[in-house]
Amino acid sequence: MMGEETQIIVYGTTWCGDTRRARRVLDDNQIAYQWIDIDQDMEARKFVEKVNNGYRSVPTIIFPDGSMLVEPSAMDLKAKLGLS
Repeated sequence: MMGEETQIIVYGTTWCGDTRRARRVLDDNQIAYQWIDIDQDMEARKFVEKVNNGYRSVPTIIFPDGSMLVEPSAMDLKAKLGLS
């Protein structure tokens, strides 16, 4: 489920504003990531629910070091990525 360990993985939905914002931060800064739509991938949905105590909290972002951000603000995501 974790995919390629050297890449950021973004679990989200197409209709979620927080997911769109996180993807925009990554896209605007040309940071590669794997996109997984939990509305289309039931195994991914189960993973998101598991790591978020039963909730479908998106975006859930997994980093190559194994750390995770859930529903981060743009500022928190940029800080994690080392961006100003």
